[in-house]
Amino acid sequence: MNIAVSSRLLILILLFNLTPAQAEKPTEDHIRKIQTAAIKHKKSPVAHWGFDPNDYTQWSSHSLRLIPVYTYGTKNGVPGYNLKSYKGKNSPYRDQKKLEAIYGFLPENTLNPKAKYLDQTNLYDIQEAALKAGKKNIILFVFDGMDWQTTRAAALYYNAADKYNSGRGTGFHFQDYTADGTSQFGYMVTAPHNDGSNVDVNGQRVLNAGGKMRGGYNAKKGGSNPWTAGNDKKYLIGSPGNKYGEHAYPDSANTATSMTAGIKSYNNAINVDPNGAPVATIAHEAQEKGYSVGVVTSVPITHATPAATYAHNVSRNDYQDLARDLLGQTSISHPEQALPGMDVVLGGGFGTMEKPTGSKSHGKNFVPGWKYISEETINKADVKQGGKYTVALRTPQVKGKDGLKQATDAAIKNKTRLLGVYGVEKYAAHLPYQTANGDYQPAPGLKNSSEVYSESDIAENPTLADMTESALSVLSQNKQGFWLLVEAGDVDWANHDNNLDNAIGAVKSGDDAFKVITDWVEKNSNWDETLVILTADHGHYLNIDQPEALIPQKKAAK
Repeated sequence: MNIAVSSRLLILILLFNLTPAQAEKPTEDHIRKIQTAAIKHKKSPVAHWGFDPNDYTQWSSHSLRLIPVYTYGTKNGVPGYNLKSYKGKNSPYRDQKKLEAIYGFLPENTLNPKAKYLDQTNLYDIQEAALKAGKKNIILFVFDGMDWQTTRAAALYYNAADKYNSGRGTGFHFQDYTADGTSQFGYMVTAPHNDGSNVDVNGQRVLNAGGKMRGGYNAKKGGSNPWTAGNDKKYLIGSPGNKYGEHAYPDSANTATSMTAGIKSYNNAINVDPNGAPVATIAHEAQEKGYSVGVVTSVPITHATPAATYAHNVSRNDYQDLARDLLGQTSISHPEQALPGMDVVLGGGFGTMEKPTGSKSHGKNFVPGWKYISEETINKADVKQGGKYTVALRTPQVKGKDGLKQATDAAIKNKTRLLGVYGVEKYAAHLPYQTANGDYQPAPGLKNSSEVYSESDIAENPTLADMTESALSVLSQNKQGFWLLVEAGDVDWANHDNNLDNAIGAVKSGDDAFKVITDWVEKNSNWDETLVILTADHGHYLNIDQPEALIPQKKAAK
């Protein structure tokens, strides 16, 4: 180990109060080595993104793959609350009327009498059924962009063995945890209503309702389950911009809207229907019943998934207005009467500045400065300025976990809401990638470059697990109950970067946050009054060609 690395490691040990034994890492970073070689040679015998095995980075966007769904607290539940109500013989994809109700039309080659999968909008149905049944705590955990293949790649590494090639899988807490025998497993279609809808942000209007390419799912072409490929490798990445498929692949905005508002809409829509009309979310419904509501994410708090918990906008890119909605301030979509605002908002977004040329996506009310949430919005929210939120920001020489804990305690003591904004501003204000071996030293990605974090970048930011713990602490003060979304958003960002090292590490950091939730339930609640749904909003297109190569080699005995 060289002097620079030794010094960095010592600093991290001191900052995080770890013993040298806890902080020690293997001498060879197995996944980093694979990723670095793949980017250098532009191909890898181990894996690839896209349909061309000779091009490691052939595809860097989403896909239409079926996505796994894990539920906890649903088995033997009331009808509508049990996952079986929507899969197998109850799949809406076996029923023409149900399909027409979901899409607003009958998608071509989508009706399937053998379908076993549910639809993404059914996750809203489960949450709504839980709310109606009086369940006290409802939690939606989203690994953004984590399809079955990404999970398996991570499991191969952390299991140090090839333990499964189908089904639920094993190795991570979210795979193995049974929730006292109440956990269920299924998989779902994530197709949008359409892609290619153009909008006017200032007028909050959809200019060409119906877009350019409709959604749907052809199981013959796409696969009947997440681990079995279909007969058309190009089908899964169809869009108006290519001729690959008959159905459009989804984005994070419409998929999050499907899960929180129960409707299919166009790609880029935040809780508006295909015509641009705002739709209430499960968080709004819970709030009206007296529940507290919150959101936690490892990426900017106004990115598509966290924004879709509560905000309304015809465009996912109008970040500053999305922040205003989340925090109960007037916005482009609520200019006269603001939404009540969420009780907890924790995530990234700190410091990244908007380029003047990029402010068009924000509309005419753009405030120069921070891109994802304006400093003006933060100041208005701050209880010290007459707002409703105890505010925690990334602060020089203050450990992120400690600063957030102090703000959390203050919010509880003073009965305020909680807002936390963190991240690394030069890397789009997301939390640092912990990477596969946990050393926060990412391998190069799509552009042959990698994030380089300072010790302060790591120390001054809390982890997703830390933020989840704070959210639970504040929200659970409400004896009526709460609704919470937690997003491991960096899985998606890593896949966009065709970065196996970051993707595998992001799955692990997300799993750590999920364990915080189950530990909290076991200590403070039970699986009769709590529902947790864990899933992804959509997939990417990672293909594992040599599973055994992802398994770290054991050191030879001396």
